[in-house]
Amino acid sequence: MSDSAESPTETQRDESSSQQSPADTGDTGASEEKKKIDVLLKAVGDTPIMKTKKWAVERGRTVQSLAQFISRFLKLEPSEQLFIYVNQSFAPSPDQEVGVLFECFGSDGKLVLHYCKSQAWG
Repeated sequence: MSDSAESPTETQRDESSSQQSPADTGDTGASEEKKKIDVLLKAVGDTPIMKTKKWAVERGRTVQSLAQFISRFLKLEPSEQLFIYVNQSFAPSPDQEVGVLFECFGSDGKLVLHYCKSQAWG
């Protein structure tokens, strides 16, 4: 579907299969789960909607690299900007790590980020 976009995970199929059987993996599943967090991406306004909304993202990944991934995935023009918001309220710093945002603002085991092509909040 999008050969030019690199996924935040190594493969999406691995992420969904690891969610189906976490009890079978034991300690290795728990340590892998700590390395990656679930991020729920929601479109705002006239921004195209991603078919896959839930992604497993490495904790050390920055907001800027996530925005670049979303831009490539949606095949946005280089001139188009992409804004990312946490909890529909503020735009995190581009160098902010996703893991830190998850620790501060995550709920129900996932971090909800909204993305849009025009400034919406904050």
